Amino acid sequence: MTSSTSNLLLSLLMFATGVGIPIMAVLNGRLGSQLGSPWAAAFLLFVLGALISGVAMAAMGAPTHGWFVAPPLYYAGGILVAFYVLSITYSAPRIGVANAVFFVLVGQIIAAGLIDQFGLFGAMKSPLNGTRLFGIALMLVGTYFARRLA
Repeated sequence: MTSSTSNLLLSLLMFATGVGIPIMAVLNGRLGSQLGSPWAAAFLLFVLGALISGVAMAAMGAPTHGWFVAPPLYYAGGILVAFYVLSITYSAPRIGVANAVFFVLVGQIIAAGLIDQFGLFGAMKSPLNGTRLFGIALMLVGTYFARRLA
């Protein structure tokens, strides 16, 4: 597979993931409302996610170097996933899916720029030049106008 084909497929995968985030926010919020507890909804979602991840791991292969060989910081992603799911499940029904997702986007845009600029957490370094900063500013302005009430 060529690099451009691989990049296209990865871009499509991430686009589909982006489409799924507001859908997930609505469904999580509705489940929390139906159960009378956003925390119970999040718990059930994690159980389902763990089962699906287990099936995927069984099909694709378990870790080859052991389960807990990475530096402890790398496991903090689990805390961030829980924080996101709990936050979106609780917040989306209260402030609206669009507002919840737009604020998530603002945080993602700023954090992604900083991570790229400084190569934080071992990420590939990609300096913020004027063009990238302008693009980030446009995204932030667009996000502001998209969530602003008429």
